Amino acid sequence: MTARDKIKILYIDDEANNLISFKAAFRFDYNVLVANNTDEALKHLQNNPDICVILSDQKMPDKTGVEFFEEIRPSYPNPVRILLTGYADIESVINAINKGHVFRYIKKPWDEQDIRSAIDEGYKFYITSSMLAIKNEELQKAYNELDKFAYSATHDMRGPILSVLGV
Repeated sequence: MTARDKIKILYIDDEANNLISFKAAFRFDYNVLVANNTDEALKHLQNNPDICVILSDQKMPDKTGVEFFEEIRPSYPNPVRILLTGYADIESVINAINKGHVFRYIKKPWDEQDIRSAIDEGYKFYITSSMLAIKNEELQKAYNELDKFAYSATHDMRGPILSVLGV
């Protein structure tokens, strides 16, 4: 699998050791971009519109993973968001789902197989959502054309009917 074929993912964590170990573990299977803060992550998103999956640590100094996901959602709605955290508080899970539209929640320390499974499932969801958006656009165009045709047909029929009624 070439670098062009690999799923492009972004991993955000404020701990350098986690970034290094994540990239080392997944660099052969995925095109991995790493960021040690949310500003760097935003730059990656701006420069790489083909990022499919974003994984973020929940607890970071500048903002939480949920806050970051909530912030980027309007500008970058397509990438699938996965939250990683060492804290198992239910409040952050609820916030992640409600505010950040998080696809999956993984507890630290993470297991490589859990991460691979989450990324692969997230990518399938990303592809499905992208295809659905394209089909919705095509359907909307077809509906608009049908609306124009119906208006034209009724307009063309209205003329002769009004003439007959006038006689």
